[in-house]
Amino acid sequence: MGIVQWRERTAKIEVTAATSEQDWASLEQKVAQCQRCTLCHSRTQTVFGTGSHRAKLMIIGEAPGAQEDQQGKPFVGRAGQLLTQMLKSIGFTREDVYIANILKCRPPMNRDPAPEEVAECTPYLQQQIALLQPQLLLAVGRIAAHYLLGVTLPLSQLRGQRLSYGPLNTPLLVTYHPAYLLRNPKDKAKVYQDLLSVKRELYS
Repeated sequence: MGIVQWRERTAKIEVTAATSEQDWASLEQKVAQCQRCTLCHSRTQTVFGTGSHRAKLMIIGEAPGAQEDQQGKPFVGRAGQLLTQMLKSIGFTREDVYIANILKCRPPMNRDPAPEEVAECTPYLQQQIALLQPQLLLAVGRIAAHYLLGVTLPLSQLRGQRLSYGPLNTPLLVTYHPAYLLRNPKDKAKVYQDLLSVKRELYS
């Protein structure tokens, strides 16, 4: 490759990266201003997502809780601290992955998302997945798994399988939500096995 071709290729890569960052910023602004469902009236702020825009792994949870609603970041409460430890157990940090939720606003009293809320909010999640184009999705918890897979099977039946999501058939694994593990610590060993599967999927 000649020096001129190399410079042109480098310029194209830089423009693409800049465009991608603009797309992320535009989407985050849309979410911050969203009033598509009634949760906009009770939220403190929206919770868009955090992490690397070049991450191979995207982790998807259910919805923000009280601390997430206050801080504007996903998984920052006790469950979030456990998620950080879970990632550390396989050599990852939160900065290595991208983390988002099905809903961008906290449901009152942390209730399950209503179907109409999911219908209005998930187009944002779909756009996040499209922008990131992750190598692997990890659904944590029943609600995230059910939405991404379009099924209602028990989580125990979805774990341990290499599933897929969307038109690109992005590989998808399912595990328990960290909040569930806080109530059922005996299942931490199962989640560790799921995380080892994540690492194998990404690096085998």
